[in-house]
Amino acid sequence: MSNFTPHQQKIIKRYYDNQDTIARQRLAELVGELYLTQGKKRQRVWEDLESAMKKLNVPQVRIDHLKRQDNAALVAELVKELEGN
Repeated sequence: MSNFTPHQQKIIKRYYDNQDTIARQRLAELVGELYLTQGKKRQRVWEDLESAMKKLNVPQVRIDHLKRQDNAALVAELVKELEGN
């Protein structure tokens, strides 16, 4: 961290302090993409969703269940749950 200016250090610290919020926001964005995609692109969105859910410590069993269901509404429910609503 000594290679960074104090300003840069604060930016880096805030990023890591807010990493959960950033990951939840990314998951929500991906749900929107899932609603709109089909075919090969949908598979890519699912890969990104899986990665985002892993970052949020969603159990692998639940991730696998959501992928099998391939239902954007179920993933949207997960986002609501993670946001505490």
